[in-house]
Amino acid sequence: MRRLRPDPIPLETQARILDAAVRAPNGGNTQRWHFVAVDDPQLIREFAQLFRQARAIEYEKFSAGAGPMVALAPGAPGADPTAHAETMRRMRCSGNYLADHFEEIPLLLFVFAIDDLGGANIYPAIWSALLAARAEGVGGVMTMVLRNFTDEVNELLGVPVEEGWEMSAMLALGYPRGKWGVAANRRPVHEVSSRNGWGKPFGVEVPQPLWPSQRNAK
Repeated sequence: MRRLRPDPIPLETQARILDAAVRAPNGGNTQRWHFVAVDDPQLIREFAQLFRQARAIEYEKFSAGAGPMVALAPGAPGADPTAHAETMRRMRCSGNYLADHFEEIPLLLFVFAIDDLGGANIYPAIWSALLAARAEGVGGVMTMVLRNFTDEVNELLGVPVEEGWEMSAMLALGYPRGKWGVAANRRPVHEVSSRNGWGKPFGVEVPQPLWPSQRNAK
């Protein structure tokens, strides 16, 4: 959810979201994570400038044929470069709203970890936070573009980098302007799943999303 209202999120709600995050599984229960909540308007304005610059860097990479957004997964049916470029255009328009209204975001949540083995420990916590936020009626989106400016982020937040802390991601959180729905533009389960060996039939086809849409959910 990138279209967020500026209404503040109560501290009690923030606490429930982060309490869900720290209940996530992590190797050896080492809990090598730290969360920095930012709701100071001046800080958010400073991060807004960095965020816009960071997005420009990512889309420069895309235009040059580099970066993770350039191509679909290998073997994806209908991997039409023209169609993918159109998808990216629509995504950029959606992201533009977040960038243009960044100063209105009521809560930024920066997530840090130490020696995280590719995110094995921190991403379950991030996803738990996003799911808890959804349950609280709070929209959110995870972004990693500010890792283009890690030094600036660390300085603004006073991160003790000498201890080994590194930023994993940032979450933008706020009450939504729109409505939630089920992402329908996904390759179906039977195209991306196998059973008992790579490329073997999964055993069931899922032509339509199995999760109810917002309008049908109780």
